Amino acid sequence: MDLEILNIASDIENNKNIKNYTHYSKLKNSLCGDEIQIKLIIKNNKIIDFGYQENSCIYCQASVSLLSKMCINNKKSKINELCDDAKSFFDGNFKVIQEKRGNLKKLLNKKNLSRKECILLPFKTLKKIVSS
Repeated sequence: MDLEILNIASDIENNKNIKNYTHYSKLKNSLCGDEIQIKLIIKNNKIIDFGYQENSCIYCQASVSLLSKMCINNKKSKINELCDDAKSFFDGNFKVIQEKRGNLKKLLNKKNLSRKECILLPFKTLKKIVSS
């Protein structure tokens, strides 16, 4: 286990329940049972607040923690692109993260390929919101 992954996962600033959310999505990983719920406040196509709740492994926790911080004050279109880039990384396009997404290098790297579904679950959950 990478200590850096543990440190990212332990940052639970956005692990909260937003009661007045405007957008909501929930997914479960059928392979391992990880569950994630994301609630957002979006105004003028910009994410104003991001709250998540999860029952998941450390990789999924780190992924949603990092993702939550990257989303606040960003446009839906930019976050949609970010979700696509994460999927593209695990589909073999390793350069997309190296070139564009410096913060994600800690989590999205080749040594974590075996945890693909755990790491991508928050991205897939968020993608349901920002792609519409």
